[in-house]
Amino acid sequence: MTETSTHTLELRQIRKSFGAVDVIHGVDLAIDEGEFVVFVGPSGCGKSTLLRLIAGLDDPTSGDIMLQGKRVNAVPASERGLSMVFQSYALYPHMSVRQNLSFGLENFRMDRTEIARRVDSAAQLLQIDQLLDRRPGQLSGGQRQRVAIGRAIVREPIVFLFDEPLSNLDAELRLQMRVEISNLHDELGNTMIYVTHDQIEAMTMADRIVVLRDGRIEQVGRPLDLYNNPANRFVAGFIGAPQMNFLEGRIERNRLSLDSGLTRDVQLATRGDGRVTLGIRPEAIGVSLDGAGDMQIKVRNFEQLGSVTYIYGAFENGERLTVQLGEQIPLQRNQTIGVTLPSDRFHLFDGESGQALATGP
Repeated sequence: MTETSTHTLELRQIRKSFGAVDVIHGVDLAIDEGEFVVFVGPSGCGKSTLLRLIAGLDDPTSGDIMLQGKRVNAVPASERGLSMVFQSYALYPHMSVRQNLSFGLENFRMDRTEIARRVDSAAQLLQIDQLLDRRPGQLSGGQRQRVAIGRAIVREPIVFLFDEPLSNLDAELRLQMRVEISNLHDELGNTMIYVTHDQIEAMTMADRIVVLRDGRIEQVGRPLDLYNNPANRFVAGFIGAPQMNFLEGRIERNRLSLDSGLTRDVQLATRGDGRVTLGIRPEAIGVSLDGAGDMQIKVRNFEQLGSVTYIYGAFENGERLTVQLGEQIPLQRNQTIGVTLPSDRFHLFDGESGQALATGP
C-alpha cells in the first residue's frame, strides 16, 4: 500500500497494549525529512516503547506506521531502512572496531569494496579512523559510543533512532557527545529521532520536542516554543531547569489572589472565576536584599556557582520559590529577602485540568 506523503515518518493513531495494560494511547505524529525530533518525558511515559514500535522491534496493537508514504507495520525491522543506537553499546568484544562496523553489512552480503568505503567514511566522520584495529575493551566510553553510532551510519538509513544513547556517560562526555551528535545531524542531514528523559538534551539538540506522559503526547513544538508557551502545567514543569515555580491561587472578577498573599489584576480570555495555578520561571523573579518587592521569602538554602546564583526560599504559608540570578549576591540561610514577580512573565493554568489559560480580552 502506497500513499502520497510529504513526511518521512507518520504515526497514525498508534496504540500499544501489553495484555490488559494500555501503554500507548492513540498517538498521532508526523516527522519531516531531515528533522531532529526528541521524545522526552519521565520514566514510564512510553517514549522507548514508541521508538521500538517505529523500529519494528515491537508491533502496535492498532494504528499505522507510515515510512516515506508506505505502511510498514508488517515490514520486518531489518527491512525498514532504519538504524538504531541503543543505550548499551552492544559491541562485539572479540571483534575489532572495523569488524564491528562492517559486520552488519557483511550479513547483507554487500560488496566488500562498498563495505570498506562506508566503514572508512564513517570512521573519518566520527574521528575514530585511528581506532579501527582496536577492540572495544581498549576504548573509552566515548569512543565506544562513537563506534555504536558508526555502526548505524554505515547502513545509510532513512532514519536514525537513538534510545538514550548518552545515559552511560559522565557529565563531561555527555556534553561533548551532545555537540557531536548535533554536528553529525548537520553533516548527514538524515531524519533523527532521539529518546531521552533529560530535558536539557532535548532543549539543546532538537528541532522539535515531543513531550510524552502516560503514553500520550502532551505537546509538540520547537524547544523555545515549549519553554515560552507550555500547553499545560505538566509541560511547564518538565521543560526548564530549574523547574518553573507553581503558586496556588484563585481568580475572582479578574483579580488574582495567591494563597501566599500576592494580589494582581489579570484578564482571562477563556474562563471566569475559580482556582488557578500561577507559574513563573526562576529567572523571571527579581530579588531585593532589603526586603522590598511584591512579597517576602525566607532563604532556606542557596547555591552560588560563580556566574549564577540559585536561591531556594519559602513564603509564610510554606509554598516554595526558586530564584535564579545571573550575578553574585551576599546571602545567608534563614534571612528574609524581597521578591518581585512581574505580571508579564506569568503563566496561568486551570486549577483542575492544568491546561494553560489564555490572557487578554
